[in-house]
Amino acid sequence: MTGVDLLLLALGAVAVGSGALVVGTRHLVRAGLYLVVCLGAVAGMYLVLAAELVAWVQVLIYVGAVVVLLLFAVMLTRAPIGVSTDLDRPGWPAALIGGGSGLGLAVLMVDAFRWSTVDLPEPGTAERLGEQIFAHWVLPFEVLSVLLLSALIGAIVLSRPEIGRQGSERRR
Repeated sequence: MTGVDLLLLALGAVAVGSGALVVGTRHLVRAGLYLVVCLGAVAGMYLVLAAELVAWVQVLIYVGAVVVLLLFAVMLTRAPIGVSTDLDRPGWPAALIGGGSGLGLAVLMVDAFRWSTVDLPEPGTAERLGEQIFAHWVLPFEVLSVLLLSALIGAIVLSRPEIGRQGSERRR
């Protein structure tokens, strides 16, 4: 085993452990912070695999934007910061189903490929990726950004009903 293999195993263990903490914690804010650790470990694995662009996209998009949006939604909706009593469901059925599914998929993959090697295509560059995104995927990207903006505006309006009442009371 090389140092790269050990580093990948360590980062994988951090990602799996923090992912388990995300779904196992009763604190909503802590779940968001554990998600940062999990996604950061995945970005670290991309760096070890020499996929720097994908690693930085992971950090910028997922760690930077998604987790900030999650924590912003928690603050916006005035969700409880401490322990949530409605999250007290027994976890063993989900752990049993998830563990069984993961084990079944692992056995299926090992049986299907039998540790065979695969010839990889020529690695892509950031220039080729940029050409693909800006030539073919500009419209879906912009539609998604407008959709996310409208969802954010809708969340603000729904979570702050006093904002809408102030305008109607002024008119009377």
